[in-house]
Amino acid sequence: MNNDTSEFLLWEFSKIWELQIMHVAFLMILYLMTVTWNLLIISAIVCDHHLHIPMYFFLTNLAMQDIGSVSAIIPKTLFNFLTNIRTISHSGCVAQVMFLFFFLSCDISLLTVMAYDRYVAICNPLHYEMIMNRKACTNMIAGVWTASLLNASLHTTVTFMIPFCSNNINQFFCEVPYLLKIACSDLYLSEIGFQIFSVMLATGCFAFVIMTYVYIFSAVLRIPSVQGRKKAFSTCLPHMIVFFIFLFSGCLAYLKPIADSESHPNFIITLMYTVIPSMLNPLIYSMRNKDIKVALLRLFGQKLLFFEGK
Repeated sequence: MNNDTSEFLLWEFSKIWELQIMHVAFLMILYLMTVTWNLLIISAIVCDHHLHIPMYFFLTNLAMQDIGSVSAIIPKTLFNFLTNIRTISHSGCVAQVMFLFFFLSCDISLLTVMAYDRYVAICNPLHYEMIMNRKACTNMIAGVWTASLLNASLHTTVTFMIPFCSNNINQFFCEVPYLLKIACSDLYLSEIGFQIFSVMLATGCFAFVIMTYVYIFSAVLRIPSVQGRKKAFSTCLPHMIVFFIFLFSGCLAYLKPIADSESHPNFIITLMYTVIPSMLNPLIYSMRNKDIKVALLRLFGQKLLFFEGK
């Protein structure tokens, strides 16, 4: 066992070169798709003043957080592969844990806020503008970012206060359960306690989302228009599905026993909460949205006119 933790040794995808190429190519495709789609959403919303309303304000923040969460881990993985190294510095590992916890916490909190926004819009439409005014939305986002930063700082501090008996992390990035696996001290039990508490908070957020959607669906069923009901259900159901996948896979990754060696099923579970939701969010919340499609067409139309003018 190597107790020099000035740097950590990360998991190698495979001893077979072709399989390494396949893993890295898969990660690169997911990363490029996620960043491209989310940047398109941000650009469309920022450039179209018709979309400067609470729902799209939250979507812009969600897109930024999705870019942040995948950028916290994948670029370093791609860099390691291209430079043929497997190490990450101690400070780089701290940064990965900090940023990943921060952006994932933001995602959970913001999805909860977005559920409340949909609840007010559908169940209390006459008072929507008064309840979801600019100040209220700004305070909600400030609360999301502040609480997530505190949560990430707490987990990161407690995790790296623990002495490590090894520098070998059986994961392709610095994931907290794998860091706790190589801990030398019983202090790691404190971080496990914080993880369980965070899971309970996340489960509480999910319960709140379920409760709001019960009210939403009750209101939707009273809509006389079949098309109106269909539109409301098509908006709400994907939100619940993505939230469930994100929460379930995240809880599974952090609470399941960690094996002595990394396996490909664990790799898939990790992707299910770190990358897949960030890739699906723009598709579910935005690309199926008529207003976003119009804004994107308008944006690209302006770009084409600009280049033709030159």
